[in-house]
Amino acid sequence: MGAAYIVAAARTAGGKKGGALKDWHPADLGAAVLDSLVEHAGIDPAAVEDVIAGCVGQVGEQSFHIGRNMVMASSLPDHVPAVTIDRQCGSSQQSVHFAAQAVMSGTQDVVIAAGVESMTRVPMGLAVMLPLQAGIGKGPWPQSILERYGVTEFSQFTGAEMIARNYQMSREELDAFALESHRRAAAATERGDFDQEIVPLAVVDADGNERQHTRDEGIRFDASPEGFAALKTLKPDGVITAGNASQICDGASGVMVVSEKALKDHGLTPLARIDQLTVTAGDPVIMLMEPIPATRRALERSGRRIEDIDLYEVNEAFAPVPLAWLREIGGDPERLNVNGGAISLGHPLGASGTKLMTTLVHALRKQGKRYGLQTMCEGGGIANVTIVEAL
Repeated sequence: MGAAYIVAAARTAGGKKGGALKDWHPADLGAAVLDSLVEHAGIDPAAVEDVIAGCVGQVGEQSFHIGRNMVMASSLPDHVPAVTIDRQCGSSQQSVHFAAQAVMSGTQDVVIAAGVESMTRVPMGLAVMLPLQAGIGKGPWPQSILERYGVTEFSQFTGAEMIARNYQMSREELDAFALESHRRAAAATERGDFDQEIVPLAVVDADGNERQHTRDEGIRFDASPEGFAALKTLKPDGVITAGNASQICDGASGVMVVSEKALKDHGLTPLARIDQLTVTAGDPVIMLMEPIPATRRALERSGRRIEDIDLYEVNEAFAPVPLAWLREIGGDPERLNVNGGAISLGHPLGASGTKLMTTLVHALRKQGKRYGLQTMCEGGGIANVTIVEAL
């Protein structure tokens, strides 16, 4: 089997709901990332053979094939095809897997894996709510599924509370994790650690002045324990708050994946080699625990131990998710989400997979580390795991 290499990795800085990126159509957001990848790789855009775009809210401005619309809004020529996929929060991480599999199999040599989500212009859950409001259908789950699992709905919020309860995580523990996420993100921003990965975007501020959007809007540089403690829990007897959960976010991201042949033919410089690809599924009710067995399988298949992994990105959908992962996998907290995570930087759903991969690859190279692991919990009780080797 052939090897797959990442030669470019880029993302937009996150935009808060109704924030800096509110005027950007999602197709244009994605296109900006595609153009940046081509520019940074130093490759002829005509050489790109496919674009695999992850997106969760495929309705409204993200409907009618957002992946193809991203290509049409970019500098890529019309002959470059695209496909749009939905693996919920792991959509663009799955894009990386599909791109790597295409390259490893020898089917293609240059593929872009990307993701986009404007949660301002296409609010979360819109694809479910609009048909229900119009009296069309009864929602995504037939009675047969609800009866099989003994539920009336599937909720990530319920899953997060279940994990916290099962592991006896206190509100204080979750808030402390969230505070550390903001501290790490703030420190990384001040150090300039994100500068190489962020695609500057022209925006207009509240005063009508045009500027370049280059900083993640969700970071609370003045975050404090008292501030988190003042937030209300989502459930009266729960521990999850808006502070220890991921932030709604607008953004796009992507990586260019190529074969060894493409490296030579186009004179490209590899940033990382894709080492291992794993996806598993489990309990759809608690939903958010699957990164744990998925990581175990990925490590087993790669022949490595968690001690061999220098940095790991575990998506901070809710604070209990990475905390449970640490307990079960035995990871080092100092290697986890070293530049913050979705709690501080935002979680642009379909764009989060390649967003985390972008940050992971750049962090490995900046710190002179070798192996990195990325995993995400996904709706339906699914999880992807990707291991990369920085070059």
